[in-house]
Amino acid sequence: MSDKTYMGLTRDGTPWEPQFVTALDQDACIGCGRCYKVCPRDVFDLVEREIDEEDEAFDDYEDDVVMVMELANAGDCIGCAACSTVCAKNCHTHTPASALV
Repeated sequence: MSDKTYMGLTRDGTPWEPQFVTALDQDACIGCGRCYKVCPRDVFDLVEREIDEEDEAFDDYEDDVVMVMELANAGDCIGCAACSTVCAKNCHTHTPASALV
């Protein structure tokens, strides 16, 4: 796989490198679903996460379970970084394509 290059050019000729999502901070995620809606490749999935009673915000939760996003198909990411653009909590970690080769 080291032979492959993932660099490209934008329409005006500016060099562009995909930034693939490699992690998602579920503790920061509020489960809004914005990243899920904007992702063209079904990289994310909404899942239940149990609340830790020692969590500082535990008293603010109405239920013992909250919905958060998870990386369901990280390998399907095309590196557009649209998910981080719409995320209000900056939950996504991206890695340049050149660092993954």
